[in-house]
Amino acid sequence: MTNSKTVVIAVANHKGGCGKTTTVVNLSAELAKCGLSVLIIDLDPQANASLHIGKKHPSEIAVTCAELLLSEVEKLPLAIHSDTNIEGVSLIYGSLALGKTEDELKDFAPRPSEELREKIKPLHGIYDVILIDCPPSLKLLTSNALAAATHLIVPVESGSQYGMYGVTDLLKLVDKIRRINPNLELIGALLVRHDERQTVCKLIEASAKEQIGKLIDIRIPTSTKVNQSAIAQMSLHALDRTAKVSREYRHLAELLIKQLNLKIEK
Repeated sequence: MTNSKTVVIAVANHKGGCGKTTTVVNLSAELAKCGLSVLIIDLDPQANASLHIGKKHPSEIAVTCAELLLSEVEKLPLAIHSDTNIEGVSLIYGSLALGKTEDELKDFAPRPSEELREKIKPLHGIYDVILIDCPPSLKLLTSNALAAATHLIVPVESGSQYGMYGVTDLLKLVDKIRRINPNLELIGALLVRHDERQTVCKLIEASAKEQIGKLIDIRIPTSTKVNQSAIAQMSLHALDRTAKVSREYRHLAELLIKQLNLKIEK
């Protein structure tokens, strides 16, 4: 089943280690479990999402995001891999070469921030949801993700005193990108590694609400299951669907399905 209008969600925050990849991987798994067709675009040179759900190592892939961004749109079918470690989730692999891609886009692309949007236009109506895993930076790759997205989730590491570091810069970039993508909608901040008992988590929650303006009504707790699932190359759902962290990602998927009016085939 496909929705006539594809939802493209960028998961972005230029702070590293705040749960971007964990959110992309496990939200995709939960959306697929609900019957939606899902594609992950791994725009991070570290390619952690690809290493997590891909059947091959990114170095073995001929057409990754790096090649796709610099090529003609005809290469798009070669970039999509439907056989992954999560049933119902397809993948466009990330690559170390993406770091070099940013420089080449600046030098050769007529509209450097709009290459991804142009390349994935044929996928609208094919997938219900496209999730973009962004790198920990505010440079051209993240700009491409925001220009291609219909919606934005900002993961915030709730358990760290530096959780909100630099978020103002991200929001400034979002405002800038809205000049070319005026319909980009902020879903909100997603608090990750959150523990209501810790004072720092309460402070970060208040700060996120004030600075970002919207909080997603889901709290992702700290759990050793996250690393276990990455090592095992499976989703949290597959590892332990009863774990609290798994349940919260399931609740996030259900919330987004309702909020974004995603239609599920019965």
